[in-house]
Amino acid sequence: MTDFWVYFEARPLWWIIVTIATFIFTSWLNRRVGGTPLLHPVLVALTLIIVLLRLTGTDYETYFDGAQFIHFMLGPATVALAIPLYDHFERVKKMLLPLLIACCVGAVTASLSVVAVAWALGASEGTVLSLAPKSVTSPIAIGIAEKIGGYPSLAAGLVLITGAIGCLTAPVIFRVLKVNDDAVRGFTLGLSSHGFGTAFAFEFSSLAGAFAGLAMGMTGLMTAFLVPLLVRLLGLG
Repeated sequence: MTDFWVYFEARPLWWIIVTIATFIFTSWLNRRVGGTPLLHPVLVALTLIIVLLRLTGTDYETYFDGAQFIHFMLGPATVALAIPLYDHFERVKKMLLPLLIACCVGAVTASLSVVAVAWALGASEGTVLSLAPKSVTSPIAIGIAEKIGGYPSLAAGLVLITGAIGCLTAPVIFRVLKVNDDAVRGFTLGLSSHGFGTAFAFEFSSLAGAFAGLAMGMTGLMTAFLVPLLVRLLGLG
């Protein structure tokens, strides 16, 4: 506990306050405009903080040093997703085989399709490799991009864009395909749109959020193993 307070004594609280206040504001703004994924709180907050850093001439290292406690809290927040999952564990056990098949097919499709499209459009190899892990959460995508020879910073940005697009298009797809099962909705969002999709799934129900969190974890794990293998098979990297 002593180390906890020493951390705050050694670092100014300014950037933590700025980060939290910006997110609260962008969350309010998103609710005011009807919750559109185009103005997702994370994307808007990210943009505003980048602008502020540029205007004040603050480098990223200084910002991160002051706000890294929020980064630390991502771990407990992710683990907390197990709580709604535990509440629906019996449903998960009954659907385990279909979920595993869907996750495997989804992870392979997400990587292969984006690689094929980028390659056909003449993207550089580094860009193609950065696109491959775009459907998993940022920490995993960054690690995969580093391992296969992509650009970690580009991969992180593409992950955010993927999440926003997934949240924007999912409701339309659900209506067209008449998908009404919250478990299926949630798993689909978590698989294709990682953390963005998981947060969005909780707006449907806790069941959808639980399955989205499960899909996000499973897809991240599968992608970490499958993408390097696919890259070698395709002769990239």
